[in-house]
Amino acid sequence: MKKLLSALTNTDPLSILMLTLAGIVNAFGITIFLMPVKLYDSGVSGTSMLLSQLTPSGLSLSVFLIVLNVPLFLYGLKKQGKRFTASSIYTVAVYSVTAWLITDVLPVDVSIASPLAGTDLLLCALFGGVISGVGSGFALRFGGAMDGVEVMAVIFAKRLGLSVGSFVMIYNVLLYIVCGISINSWILPLYSIVTYYAALRTVDFIVEGLQRSKAAIIITSKPDEICSELMEEFGCGVTLIDAKGGFSGTERKFLYFVVNRFQVMKMKDIVQRNDPLAYITLTEVADIFSVSNK
Repeated sequence: MKKLLSALTNTDPLSILMLTLAGIVNAFGITIFLMPVKLYDSGVSGTSMLLSQLTPSGLSLSVFLIVLNVPLFLYGLKKQGKRFTASSIYTVAVYSVTAWLITDVLPVDVSIASPLAGTDLLLCALFGGVISGVGSGFALRFGGAMDGVEVMAVIFAKRLGLSVGSFVMIYNVLLYIVCGISINSWILPLYSIVTYYAALRTVDFIVEGLQRSKAAIIITSKPDEICSELMEEFGCGVTLIDAKGGFSGTERKFLYFVVNRFQVMKMKDIVQRNDPLAYITLTEVADIFSVSNK
């Protein structure tokens, strides 16, 4: 525990501030929009919401968030590292305390309907998902996590022959099925899927941003002309790699070039103008790093 506290105290102040904000924002989305109309979040958060409904009132959402999440983060300590584990436990603690303040201390009535969206399930699902997604995205971006299921996915998914995303999705599908059986209705679990999707897309936006780039692989017989014009137009370098046609045996070059989404059409025009027979493939690039040897 001392090592985790040390790792947390050595975290830079901006990250601590953003992790705190992440916990507060996530709690706001869950308690103001989802819990009042009994919609469910995903992962451990959704599991905690269901358990808080099925158990005595003393066992609240805040209690289950700590009881379920902390052991999962500690179990993943060796795989994820001290700083990640400490940051995640801290974020969940902020989330838990804020949820308790909103539901039990502050003069906000969240017992019957959302204070902001009433009983409109679609509005609650969308806004609850987006706001909790902002919180989860901030947590991931600044070195922590809001949910222990993702840690378990990293540890166990490969052993089960699944991707991390598939592991999390299967967990959430099973969670919503259990929710439907428990409350004897499928309306709320189905709306909860809307919440899950809204949160997922928001997390992607927060973590990766608008500036997702495209990596272009250009196979051409005129690499020099295309390379020269691309560098002149965009002011950045192009990587040339020797290649050989598997069927024809013809020696060729292929160019590796990264552009943002606004530059794709211009890049295509340059390539096609110089070599109408060129072959272009595009793949999304989430992150671009410049690694220095210094």
